[in-house]
Amino acid sequence: MKAIPIQTSSKSYEVFVGQGVRFEISKFLSNHFRDLTKILIITDETVGNLHLEQLLPLLNEWNPAVYTAPSGEKAKTFEVYYDALSQALENRLDRKSIIIAFGGGAIGDLSGFVAASFMRGIPFIQIPTTILAHDSAVGGKVAINHPLGKNMIGAFHQPDAVFYDLEFLKTLPIQEVRSGFAEVIKHALIYNPLFYQWLQENILDLSVINSEQLLESLTEGIKIKNEFVSKDERETGVRAFLNFGHTLGHAIESEMGYGNFTHGEAVMIGMVFALKLSNELLGLSLQINEFVDWVEKLGYKTTIPEGLSAEQLLRKMKQDKKSIDETVRFVLLEQLGKPKLLELSDQFLLERLNEF
Repeated sequence: MKAIPIQTSSKSYEVFVGQGVRFEISKFLSNHFRDLTKILIITDETVGNLHLEQLLPLLNEWNPAVYTAPSGEKAKTFEVYYDALSQALENRLDRKSIIIAFGGGAIGDLSGFVAASFMRGIPFIQIPTTILAHDSAVGGKVAINHPLGKNMIGAFHQPDAVFYDLEFLKTLPIQEVRSGFAEVIKHALIYNPLFYQWLQENILDLSVINSEQLLESLTEGIKIKNEFVSKDERETGVRAFLNFGHTLGHAIESEMGYGNFTHGEAVMIGMVFALKLSNELLGLSLQINEFVDWVEKLGYKTTIPEGLSAEQLLRKMKQDKKSIDETVRFVLLEQLGKPKLLELSDQFLLERLNEF
């Protein structure tokens, strides 16, 4: 087991990573919440069916309630958020209660926002079950979606701990492995050229990635996430660099319909586009074709899905959280590990999107 310290301006906590770390949860709760009253586990249909019976016996002492949301981005709607709050009220949670997010990134976002807003904020713990959640479970950004934009309704609410049991990742379908690993690649590109080189040399087939490679990839990704979060908890500066690939990626997700195209696969397309812009505008020396060849061998698509127009995507990008006064701002790379935020004109983006 590895314990990775996360330091933000509002809270310090640890991410515990390894095989079987779920068995440490009961001891942690007893030590950190001596007057704990109730627990509400928020999970989704898929994770609940696969893994809930492995978690519940570890929490018998507190007789936890369970709320089961739809799987994927369908969990992040106003209706599901309202239902989860209702479940908390019906089970008489109070300010000495906690919420446990048991699932992927969508469940973490939903659970954290429920915890942030219930009685003006109660503690929550993340138990991620996807690779993608190595990014979303750390840093305290919690939210639900609006039809006009992804993660537009939310808060900053740090967890009290993250228990990342790698045994839960063994049941992930390959599409979800790709979705999560895109964020690992993103972390390497924006911060650590040596890690990027290691990934290119060692990760050649996501269907046969071994436990040592997975542990190395996830722990390094979490450490890089902390480098940005510790300096800028509320995304007023450098934390925006973590959105590399997300401006176009979120637009693709939204236009395709949340849940019809995985987050990470959309972000990968956004990263390829951002790398091309970086090459043109900032002189990035990365061989784009070499990068595209590598990620395509890993199973990623690297072009915008058919049926999406440049005009549609630009409209969505102008609603992005990083946009100011509807001016689109892109995270680009001056060189590997050196990101930069640039404002780009509508005309320029339309031309490059059509070329892309």
